[in-house]
Amino acid sequence: MMGLEEAPLSLANAPTKRLNMIEAINDALDIMMERDPNVVVFGEDVGYFGGVFRATAGLQKKYGKTRVFDTPINECGIIGAAVGMGAYGLRPVPEIQFADYIYPGLDQLISEAARLRYRSAGEFTSPITVRSPFGGGIFGGQTHSQSPEALFTHVAGIKTVIPSTPHDAKGLLIAAIEDNDPVIFFEPKRIYNGPFNGYYDKPVEPWARHKDSEVPEGYYRIPLGKARVVREGEAMTVLAYGTMIHVAEAVLAEKGVDAEIIDLRTLVPIDIDTVQKSVEKTGKCLIVHEATRTCGYGAELSALVQERCFYHLEAPIERVTGFDTPYPHSLEWAYFPGPVRIGEAVDRLLKA
Repeated sequence: MMGLEEAPLSLANAPTKRLNMIEAINDALDIMMERDPNVVVFGEDVGYFGGVFRATAGLQKKYGKTRVFDTPINECGIIGAAVGMGAYGLRPVPEIQFADYIYPGLDQLISEAARLRYRSAGEFTSPITVRSPFGGGIFGGQTHSQSPEALFTHVAGIKTVIPSTPHDAKGLLIAAIEDNDPVIFFEPKRIYNGPFNGYYDKPVEPWARHKDSEVPEGYYRIPLGKARVVREGEAMTVLAYGTMIHVAEAVLAEKGVDAEIIDLRTLVPIDIDTVQKSVEKTGKCLIVHEATRTCGYGAELSALVQERCFYHLEAPIERVTGFDTPYPHSLEWAYFPGPVRIGEAVDRLLKA
């Protein structure tokens, strides 16, 4: 198995294929299971059925029921078993069917997985990658649409990763599986099949026509803790991740604003150097995320930017987020940051 320090496949020369995010995730799992016999995949309906979103389709048939298997509806048991497997020497990749159902496993993640390396003075590690679809956009209601990423960024010892493209989903997932610490890998299900521009009444653009659907074949990894500059600009810096990258990009393009967009990709560890460099250049910062506002990840971003870039800021930092309410199924599209609220924040920054 290729070590963490070994140079990855040269992406410049690799053949590519067009994949949506689900297919890219399936490809990453397939590659890692073939490369490393210690990688095991399990969760509710991931085996014979191939997962509720088909992200594990075909893996059980290829690798057998001992490496890809179904579990009872018991998130605490799923994550608890993964912690034990990791300590034993396996690299488990459990799936929690929806992020909303991860809460019964919080104690296992926080009290066991996150602390195992420290409690054992490095004798044991917890190399588990917990995959889970998160966020809204599929009319899933209050128990299938939440965005709990901020809960995990608060826990020392856990890494939190959120891709926004098929290309990144594959490379980040491979890196997460190879990592020796627990990783929460949230998949924005609203863009599983294509990026969304923020309007309810406009169609989703399929990944088949999107530049970031060109996914290199074979093994490659994107290092955790490295942000992506989606586009360079001078007017302001926009910090986002997951679905909100595409929403913000569409709004800024429609308004003709020369903004620099940073896709964080990894919330913990965060690539604060890239963020700081951008904000120091533009002097203005807009943060966009789908989760609720109070104590959301945007609050930490705002604090980091203020601490590091105070003397470069030309305007107050703006945040556009979900509202501080239980997830409103019937008002889902009003809850999301969209063209109106993002546009108003952009206008305020431009006038400042």
